Amino acid sequence: MLSIIFSSLLSAILIIVYYWTNYVSSCDLSEKLTAFECGFDPLSKMRSPFSTRFFLLVVLFLIFDVEIALLFPVLSMFANGVTFFMTGTLMLFLFILLFGMFHEWNEGALDWFSN
Repeated sequence: MLSIIFSSLLSAILIIVYYWTNYVSSCDLSEKLTAFECGFDPLSKMRSPFSTRFFLLVVLFLIFDVEIALLFPVLSMFANGVTFFMTGTLMLFLFILLFGMFHEWNEGALDWFSN
């Protein structure tokens, strides 16, 4: 019985604190309701030119970032013991990753300083 009273009292106090701390003034509401598009003015012309080199660089970053994230579980498995199969698989994965990076470098996708 005491736990039910305590739970109800704690819930009521938390609800009151929530309503006190989440007051929204009317002057802030108009600014909060405007759209925010990554620093661009949402009311400007919609078809502004976008750098495809930047897009390609972002996609390459995401690909290599995901592949690096896949290395963390493999490296943590080395704490349990190193087997020849695990080492060979890791070396193959790193070789494919390195080959992909050199291929993109050769294609000029990683050449940031050229126009």
